[in-house]
Amino acid sequence: MERYLEPHQARMREPSQYENLLGDSIERAYANGLHDLASLVGYLNDAGPGPQVGVRWTEASFAAEMKRLAAD
Repeated sequence: MERYLEPHQARMREPSQYENLLGDSIERAYANGLHDLASLVGYLNDAGPGPQVGVRWTEASFAAEMKRLAAD
């Protein structure tokens, strides 16, 4: 039996433009060696995209957004 990975097997819909931009920015932060929450939030505040609520990311707002997106 051949095994395979379906990377979008839990996806209920296509990601929005905002979700794609946020994911791309998070990937760039990781590629730049930023792995802790404070550095990631700082990177997002510099590079974008900004949060959908508020002007700047905070550690709490980022955690809340990840929780919201995971439940979506």
